[in-house]
Amino acid sequence: MKREEMIAKVASTSKVYDFIIIGGGATGIGIALEASTRGYSILLLEKSDFTKSTSSKSTKLVHGGVRYLAQGNISLVREAVVERGLLIKNAPHIVKRQSFIIPADGFFEEIKYLIGLKLYDLLAGSLSLGRSRLLRKKNVLKRLTTLNPTKITAGILYYDGQFNDSRLAINVIQTAIENGAVALNYCSVNGLLKDNIGMINGIRFTDEETDKIFEVKGKQVVNATGVFTDDILKMDLPNSKKTIAPSQGIHLVLDKSFLPGQDAIMIPKTDDGRVLFLVPWCNKVLVGTTDTPIEKESLEPIALESEIKFILETAGRYLSKIPKRSDVLGAFAGLRPLAASSSDNNKTKEISRSHKVITSKSGLLTMIGGKWTTFRKMGEELVDAAENRLKWNSIATKTKHLKIHGYTNDLNLENSLEYYGSDAEKILNLADQEEMHELLSTPLNIIKAQVVWAVRHEMARTVEDFLARRTRCQILNAEESVKMAPKVASIMANEMGYSKKWEVEQVTSYIKVTSNYIL
Repeated sequence: MKREEMIAKVASTSKVYDFIIIGGGATGIGIALEASTRGYSILLLEKSDFTKSTSSKSTKLVHGGVRYLAQGNISLVREAVVERGLLIKNAPHIVKRQSFIIPADGFFEEIKYLIGLKLYDLLAGSLSLGRSRLLRKKNVLKRLTTLNPTKITAGILYYDGQFNDSRLAINVIQTAIENGAVALNYCSVNGLLKDNIGMINGIRFTDEETDKIFEVKGKQVVNATGVFTDDILKMDLPNSKKTIAPSQGIHLVLDKSFLPGQDAIMIPKTDDGRVLFLVPWCNKVLVGTTDTPIEKESLEPIALESEIKFILETAGRYLSKIPKRSDVLGAFAGLRPLAASSSDNNKTKEISRSHKVITSKSGLLTMIGGKWTTFRKMGEELVDAAENRLKWNSIATKTKHLKIHGYTNDLNLENSLEYYGSDAEKILNLADQEEMHELLSTPLNIIKAQVVWAVRHEMARTVEDFLARRTRCQILNAEESVKMAPKVASIMANEMGYSKKWEVEQVTSYIKVTSNYIL
């Protein structure tokens, strides 16, 4: 996963790629994985860093979506719980089973939630993560010691999946590269190439690091840009109709003391009908999410005061230890690329998270909607659609049981490098060989070797890439990550051959971005 080698590969050949994929979030990397494992040649381009936008700012859940059962969307839930089960088997170092408890207040809620979750279990079939069951109040309070006892009569225990989103993305990209794909960050597509009958046969992109412009030919160009989907559609056809209705969701990170056990809490219905999760994650507690319609998409959305207030107030009703603004270690916002509805209903929480493939007259394939849990299936369906459109021979999917880079069953949950999977030992070897055991942060337990590893093997190009996505320092403890930034910049500059000026610019840029994560 070396950027210089890959950009040189693109520059040195007039190769016509089978697939050119625009977008390096969950959707794009899922398509790259699917297509590369079928033997196709792939070029994936991301205008910033991989998962910079939506795909690094999720609730960190691999789940079927309990709330979609209430909407009657059985097929979506069935697809998602199956994909959840496959992902836990294929990437156990990144994806794990997480127990949840729904607080129930009264006999009616107890029965309603229990029946719904029994159906949830049944839909997963042999890939079920565990049997849902009713817990007596005393057992709930024993497991959730900070839960407000006046809010419940019982609880329903069920199981779902949890993961580290940007880390999974890096491992999936590595797997695609191991299967022959070329993947580049900081390469912005600014034009679509067409033949003499108006069919797209390539793209024009700019390497943001050098400002060099490239033109590359491809048999199938794919728009997998999430909330920026309409920008690419307008490149193809300036009067294209709006396909995306972006919705903002925010999350707050709290100290583990607010939820000290192993169980997560799912509040199925808040004041305005949203679902709220309180989830143990990376030795902290993640609380979210909101669902706010947004007029204009952006790479770095900012948590709104109304959203922060909503989460703190709602969580405070269910916890005996009430969180305050000063308790928030990090606050982050992400946009969901929901499919635009033809109705006037502006309630984004009621818009389905199902996905669909759009085929333009020019041959452009666009994936809209979807979510992290179903990213593999989305990739499968997109490649199937391309094979059908181009009348290629149909090749069966290879990804259902494909082990993702880093796969290992030999997990040590006490090891802070656990999420690297099989690469953890290589990082420790690097630390030994080049004397890089120096601790950059005691609270976040990050060592120097991790920075060097991210540059050499994970295409980290900026301080933000490392602190926000190769590790999760930015959201786990924003203020602490700002303190780390100068050291990280120095290590990266030394490794990449950059000047002191670059270091200063990087630290300044990181502080500016991260100020939005600090309340």
